[in-house]
Amino acid sequence: MNPEDPLLNILACPLDKGPLHLVVQREPPGSPEALYNPRLHRRYPIVDGIPQLLPSSGEQVTEEEHEELITRMSP
Repeated sequence: MNPEDPLLNILACPLDKGPLHLVVQREPPGSPEALYNPRLHRRYPIVDGIPQLLPSSGEQVTEEEHEELITRMSP
């Protein structure tokens, strides 16, 4: 998924209906991207270019992971 993709403007978290942010995984190279909700500390995977936005697909992240994800969020 591209940070300029217009789809990012309409995707919302299934839990709080707020905006999601694209996160590019750095390690290992070729790792999947994810969409992140910093308000709830939940990460949703993107599999084969398709965001997995079911509430059960989201993963709660630790405070340490949250801090790292914030630095990797696309503007």
